[in-house]
Amino acid sequence: MTSTSSTPASASPASDIHWADPARQQAFGIWLAAQAGRHGVQPDSLRSASADASFRRYFRVDAPTAPRGTLIIMDAPPEKEDCHPFVGVVDGPHVDLEAGGVGVPHILEWDEAQGFMLLSDLGQHTFLATLEATDYDHGPASRNRALYMSAIDELVRLQAVPADSLPLYDDALLQRELDLLPEWYLTQLRGVSLDEATRTMLAQTFALIKAEALAQPTGFVHRDYHSRNLMADPADPKARLGVIDFQDAVRGPLTYDLVSLLRDAYVIWDEDIQLDYAVRFWEKARKAGLPVADDFGDYWRQFEWMGLQRHLKVLGIFARLALRDGKRQYLDDIPRVWTYAHRVASRYQGLGPLARLLEQAEAAHGGTQTQVGYTF
Repeated sequence: MTSTSSTPASASPASDIHWADPARQQAFGIWLAAQAGRHGVQPDSLRSASADASFRRYFRVDAPTAPRGTLIIMDAPPEKEDCHPFVGVVDGPHVDLEAGGVGVPHILEWDEAQGFMLLSDLGQHTFLATLEATDYDHGPASRNRALYMSAIDELVRLQAVPADSLPLYDDALLQRELDLLPEWYLTQLRGVSLDEATRTMLAQTFALIKAEALAQPTGFVHRDYHSRNLMADPADPKARLGVIDFQDAVRGPLTYDLVSLLRDAYVIWDEDIQLDYAVRFWEKARKAGLPVADDFGDYWRQFEWMGLQRHLKVLGIFARLALRDGKRQYLDDIPRVWTYAHRVASRYQGLGPLARLLEQAEAAHGGTQTQVGYTF
């Protein structure tokens, strides 16, 4: 895409990056040109890095003096995305992931008014992209085991960061997230008609799930600690991981982020693998002084119930992304998330009606295989 006549040619964004708003394109070009003098970026090298499920998008640009030779630019229109939580968590006065030793990007520049941010580059390879898809056993010397143990170590560091000033993962937030299930997944995506009895059942079930979550020990919660939000070194699976997309962090149940990692919406492993990694994390968390349950059986139950809340929410989010935002690729991930939710709903007292409702929703769609793994 060519620059507007008032934008210097050297500031012109890359031709393969689409701008819906010419005025924003022009403002970005001017801002980018200024970074050439401050940080040695090369505007002509600008290219797309990634986009996520929000209105943010990311570019990569060459910067020969940077440690990796490149830097990352976040484009987050202020009217659609609030960057203050991101900034406040990276190196804020009360929550400071950098000071806590967590591998997060360093903020080099932030144009608060326009929503442009220049960040250090944590690499081009996500955790997901570096996994060995056919390594189902995760043996002691495997790449996958090394990666997951690195992710567990990083999560222990993350959860050790003081979180008292973060928003609380309270009853209201848990409820708003759970409401996405009937609003988007059940009714709009799967066409399930919810009568009064079903709505009453959902309200009672959600109350059980919230009570379990609110009774758990709390600490720093990333809220999206999974394989697409961790950056890995493909040449060294034991290397420290980079952590991104933490702007929605809260103070809440310490099981939440481990569920996000081990019962990932984008990759699924056998439950014996999940259980083994959960034990490894629990042992490391206790050694680090994190307030996890003293008994692993109790911790595993907390893990399962917290996971149910997350996966019911994610079913709703993926449905909304597909139907409202036109991101239909997320429909491909729904069977995996459904399996996680259905397994837990099938094995705990009081959740049977929810399991049957999930089965009804998928049967109407054509059916998803139901599997129940270990029971605790």
